[in-house]
Amino acid sequence: IIIYYIILYSIIRTIMTSLDSAYTSKLLICKDKSVMALSLHELVIKSCKEALSSDRGIFSIALSGGSLPSFLSNLSDSFDRVGCSPQWDKWHVLLADERCVPNSDPDSNLKALKESILDSVAIPKNQIYGLDESLLLPSSSSSSSLLSCEERMASAYEKTALRPVLEKSGNKIDCVILGFGPDGHTCSLFPNHALLEEKDKLVASLNDSPKPPLCRITLTFPVLNHRSRMIVFCGAGESKGPILNRIFATVHHTPPKQITTNDNDNVKECSAILSDPAPFPCGMARPNEKQDSNLVYVVDTSAAATLNISKL
Repeated sequence: IIIYYIILYSIIRTIMTSLDSAYTSKLLICKDKSVMALSLHELVIKSCKEALSSDRGIFSIALSGGSLPSFLSNLSDSFDRVGCSPQWDKWHVLLADERCVPNSDPDSNLKALKESILDSVAIPKNQIYGLDESLLLPSSSSSSSLLSCEERMASAYEKTALRPVLEKSGNKIDCVILGFGPDGHTCSLFPNHALLEEKDKLVASLNDSPKPPLCRITLTFPVLNHRSRMIVFCGAGESKGPILNRIFATVHHTPPKQITTNDNDNVKECSAILSDPAPFPCGMARPNEKQDSNLVYVVDTSAAATLNISKL
């Protein structure tokens, strides 16, 4: 009997330790893309207000490309709707990743972000940090000629964009907004790629992207996990379903909380414990505060259709 209780105690202790170390994310399941956009805007507004009310006095945000820019096109209207001034002049906008192409190229993430939002708001140009296009040209310096174009771009972006913003922002980006692909990649961090193990560089380069363009720069996990106050992932459509099924170990529908969008009834708030180890790069992004408000997934019902959701 004593041995039985010892074994039982050991099992319970193992379970409790596992639960205590589990990383929990907030999951917002939205009726459609328009509700996704409003839910995303609410998170950005909350992060912006917290940053600007702090002694830092700026709002730092990192944005990715792909389908993400389209969710931000009406962000200014959402600020107006809740009666909050965005104070655009205090925003510092970084790129979570970028393709090594001119800023006017159709493949440029910055171009997509400009067309969706940045050109229509009053953020100072010198506080929107794109690539240094001069580095696309062959280097005439003997010291830098040993580096590839993308390596020089990554090094320059870390030195002249990311680190100065981090210095102004208390060594953390206030808000990082990312997408995730049907292969589970995020930023330009792809499955089974060597950059997943990068420990030192804050901005890294690659010339073997599984999808074109081949040459890119990207924020690394030392930034996502240790220098980010909040990360928001956005994903819509059935192709995201298999990724969500594997990155979440369990999903629970939490009791309704106040959501300030006009579509309260169209947002289901859940708590999701992340699978460990993470099966995909997007599941590896875990801000080290470990509070569920610091990692949020905003998805539509199509993406979440096959999730096994239990009630708390």
